[in-house]
Amino acid sequence: MDLMSVRPMKGRKAPPSHYSLKIESFSLLSKASIDNFDSEEFEAGGYKWALSIYPGVNIEGDGENHVSIYLVLMDSNSLPLGWEVNAIVNFFVYNFLNDEYVTSQDATVKRFYVLKTEWGIQKFIDLDTFKDPSNGYLIDDTCAFGVEVFVVKTMNKGDCLSMISEPITHFHSWKFNNFSTAGSDMYESESFVWGDYKWMLEFYPNGLDEGEGNSISLYLVLDVSTLPPNTTLVVDSTLRAKDQLGGRHAEEKCEAMLALQVELL
Repeated sequence: MDLMSVRPMKGRKAPPSHYSLKIESFSLLSKASIDNFDSEEFEAGGYKWALSIYPGVNIEGDGENHVSIYLVLMDSNSLPLGWEVNAIVNFFVYNFLNDEYVTSQDATVKRFYVLKTEWGIQKFIDLDTFKDPSNGYLIDDTCAFGVEVFVVKTMNKGDCLSMISEPITHFHSWKFNNFSTAGSDMYESESFVWGDYKWMLEFYPNGLDEGEGNSISLYLVLDVSTLPPNTTLVVDSTLRAKDQLGGRHAEEKCEAMLALQVELL
């Protein structure tokens, strides 16, 4: 069993919004051979639950001489493979004298899954305090408990970062003929494959943007049809204009982050 943290008890007039359990003849329950009593099933947040009360002897923990209380997720075998339920759980005990429900509120989210189908508090309230009629929790051998379960809906969104220790290196050459007679603003090379993606080079003989009229411009372009949706790709590349005579190439290193974001409606 997994335990919830014990917090100071506070009272309120409003009853538990999801389930209440009234126990008559509590003394007989505490003397019975059973260790705990499980309530009937109730529904909250689209799931079935049960409230489990240990009236003083919790053999699986250190809750002896305390009332222990647990919330149990029922019918977990009917849930899909890999199921997980996250919920905020608040337990209550009724105080007859003050006419209020005393709770040990805990705003932390509890994770229910195949290995943890119940959460609770072993030392919810000590028996000496609970059994003393002047405290108002047990009157005429009758008491009442309750629980609220607020299931937290998750979108299950996430990302995956994949790092490559030895990146794939690829060399591609494009020979551009008849530069002096080039009449178009932009030329595209044939596509080539680098990694799992298709690429091409874009060449602007008269420059582009800041280079227009004073430089030639060269770009590495990704074929976005080969990039999976919602993927970001980091590329380190060197663009080079070869010196065909002396080998003094003009080159520029560039690092780019390429992303394709697709919103599915």
